[in-house]
Amino acid sequence: MKFSTKKIAIAAIIAAIYSVITIVIAPLSYGMMQLRFSEALTILPVFTPVAIPGLFVGCLIANLLSPVGVVDVIFGSLASLISAIGTYKLRNNMWLAPLPPVVVNAVVVGIMLKYYYGVDASLILCMLWVAGGQALACYGLGLPLKKLLDKHKNIFDA
Repeated sequence: MKFSTKKIAIAAIIAAIYSVITIVIAPLSYGMMQLRFSEALTILPVFTPVAIPGLFVGCLIANLLSPVGVVDVIFGSLASLISAIGTYKLRNNMWLAPLPPVVVNAVVVGIMLKYYYGVDASLILCMLWVAGGQALACYGLGLPLKKLLDKHKNIFDA
């Protein structure tokens, strides 16, 4: 994929919005019972593959403030990258497209919370808590965002 100036700008805007939302709502964005409102943006690869690097960079920036530290910067950001690619691949199915961020983050962040953050709960419980927050963000906020953006999807044309 060639990156035009417009594509780079769109990716940068997505990264900025994701990181700002995550950081501003920091108490809810990190920890076992987390709800990252910014994860609603993981629906954007449905509209453009340019959202993939935007989400990755936005998550990387936000994870610089994570209490897990460098582990979250590396693995949490890679989880977002894998999730965004999965969403892009499932972009033609409205109900499956939000699923990759829910599943990938449940596994990756659940493991990080249990073994690196030291959450005193079973691994399955850590994964379920993350999956619940992700489902709220990706389905509860992401799908309405998709519906809203469906009317304006030409803004992603580059």
